[in-house]
Amino acid sequence: MHTMYGPPEVVRIRDVDRPVAGDRGVLVRVHATTVNRTDCAYRAARPFFMRFRTGLTRPRRTIMGTEFAGVIEAVGDGVTSFAVGDRVFGYNEGAFGAHAEYLSVPENGSIATVPAGVTFEQIAPAAEGAHYALAFIRHAATRAGQDVLVYGATGAIGSAAVQLLKSHGVTVTAVCAGEHLALVRELGADRVIDYTAGDFTKDEQTYDAVFDAVGKSTFGRCKRLLKPGGVYVSSELGPWAQNPILALLTPVLRGRKVKFPFPQDNQEIIRHLQKLIESGAFKPVVDRHYPLDQIVDAYRYVETGQKIGNVVITVAPKH
Repeated sequence: MHTMYGPPEVVRIRDVDRPVAGDRGVLVRVHATTVNRTDCAYRAARPFFMRFRTGLTRPRRTIMGTEFAGVIEAVGDGVTSFAVGDRVFGYNEGAFGAHAEYLSVPENGSIATVPAGVTFEQIAPAAEGAHYALAFIRHAATRAGQDVLVYGATGAIGSAAVQLLKSHGVTVTAVCAGEHLALVRELGADRVIDYTAGDFTKDEQTYDAVFDAVGKSTFGRCKRLLKPGGVYVSSELGPWAQNPILALLTPVLRGRKVKFPFPQDNQEIIRHLQKLIESGAFKPVVDRHYPLDQIVDAYRYVETGQKIGNVVITVAPKH
């Protein structure tokens, strides 16, 4: 938990009261969770405007964690969709609480059962990056037969985007560092560009969409890569928060445009991801595992910007 905003060191391990399921909720005994970019942003309250949602001077939600996987330990009286003993996974942004041994989530929240044969550590990282990637695909109206470039194809969002795009029948060009070319090809990329060997924005091919999954480029730099009417989508606000502004302005100009999706967080999306995992079309990439009592080290590693895919936290309940 953390009681103030700041660097990874503000996080402390503490004993707290066990939550309850509630009439329309379930209590999950958490076996695995993750540390991701969303957790880092909320913990540090960066950018500053996030404080208007999380608390101006100190965090209202002291236990972080968005992604979870575990076993239902108790259900509320009105719950009909889940039962004690169900293996479940999901996403809990806003309420948070997944960095703990127990988590209470509503029955109609972003929660679904774990497919047979999939471990908690494999499925815990299935929601955060993937739901952003799915938002990119849906808001860009990406469809089969199109050409899409994914910049940052080894991160949680980018690695999910490559796989989800391929499941939609899209031709994918992925941009990553040279040492990860083989990994990205394994994810399904049709073509791979090593950004350390040259400027990817000088690529001679053009695309129906460019997905900047790490928020390190701009529409101005990537515009030449887009076909007429093509779409640029970024995971970040961009310099001077330009991406939301451009998302309002560029459609009026009737040319290449920016879209800035606000991802939905609901059960339909989690169940969609569940089916993709069950079919083998999507498998979250995992970089490192840490036990819960080393979560500060996990935060430090994520903030180096060097992680490949996801960082998983294993939660071993004491009782």
